[in-house]
Amino acid sequence: MQHPSPLVALVAALLLAAPGVDARTPKSAARAHHAPAAPAVPADTAPAAGANGLPAVAASAWMVTDLLSGQVLAAANADEKRDPASLTKLMTAYRAFAALRARTITGSQMVNVSPRAWKAEGSRMFVEPRRAVSVDELLHGLIVQSGNDAAIALAELVSGSEEQFVADMNREAARLGLTNTHFVNTTGLPDPQHYSTAADLAKLAGALIRDYPEFYPIYSEKEFRYNNITQANRNRLLWTDPYVDGMKTGHTDAAGWCLIASAKRGERRLLSVVLGASSDASRAAESQKLLNWGFQAFDTVQLYQSGKPVSSVRVWKGATREVNAGFLADRYLTVPRGKADKLALTMETREPLVAPVQRAQPVGLVKVALEGKPMAEFPLIALEEVPPASIFGRAIDTVRLWFNK
Repeated sequence: MQHPSPLVALVAALLLAAPGVDARTPKSAARAHHAPAAPAVPADTAPAAGANGLPAVAASAWMVTDLLSGQVLAAANADEKRDPASLTKLMTAYRAFAALRARTITGSQMVNVSPRAWKAEGSRMFVEPRRAVSVDELLHGLIVQSGNDAAIALAELVSGSEEQFVADMNREAARLGLTNTHFVNTTGLPDPQHYSTAADLAKLAGALIRDYPEFYPIYSEKEFRYNNITQANRNRLLWTDPYVDGMKTGHTDAAGWCLIASAKRGERRLLSVVLGASSDASRAAESQKLLNWGFQAFDTVQLYQSGKPVSSVRVWKGATREVNAGFLADRYLTVPRGKADKLALTMETREPLVAPVQRAQPVGLVKVALEGKPMAEFPLIALEEVPPASIFGRAIDTVRLWFNK
């Protein structure tokens, strides 16, 4: 290709760099740069039973996730639609927490219980129609005692009716990306159109822990007394594992015995979902297996810190020649124990990057591989703005881009 003389190019570039004229630049391309090795992440695919010490799990569907990194460590039948039973109440609580955060209801607010809530089937906290109950008591009845009457009373308070509350639950499910979930009621009583999956329930439980940490401690309470009746939390692991601090049980004939359990050791938090176990004891035992395996077989390490530059990217036609690139959130990676030194990171930057550059604008990609196998990708973003250069500066870079074709 024959290039114009530098003088002719500069004159043309000055005209193209004028306001309202869009100078053509080469098609964007990625340029690879090798970054220092750092600990990273296990494969997205779940290992088979026995691989990396994974125990056999006696349940119809299950999943174990590291919430610090967001990675699924292992799963089986995780997208199979199943009766969620009282695990439904995670979404009931999520919506109630949202109302508390928005201050449309308050914890001390007294609620008159409707006949519909009072007559609820299944597990109950034993509210009475002529005795007002506080929102805080209803939340404890919902979470610790798994009360269906508490679920309906909260729904009627927040949305006016259980039907409207359920519609709000389904909208929230869609917003959270629960693509295989549909609710018909707030309690988890069986219905052919009421279903979820292990993967969706893990996502919901993780969202609740992340979005409403001020309310999560209720899930660790071992018992709650209301109306002179003390009921124990049905999550057996609260008594047997000091690291477990939640989360929810469920059981119907259709669902079998179900448990979502969460445990924190140091900075790491693991979440297990067990659906369709054969008994109360079995759901606890299988959950414990998964949590122990996840903590023992993997390590989770911090790869990057929020807001700290990890590289700089060349900026064309900008007021500055480079922009710092990094992440706006801490990046953690989970790696099989003993494999951290086998990792390789590759950084690809978007080129040419032409000003203006906005803060948080994608400017590249960090790819992580373990022993040559792709493991994870993280978008690299600009940590600051870069405004356009002067007309002369833009013209000079336009010429440089032409000669870089």
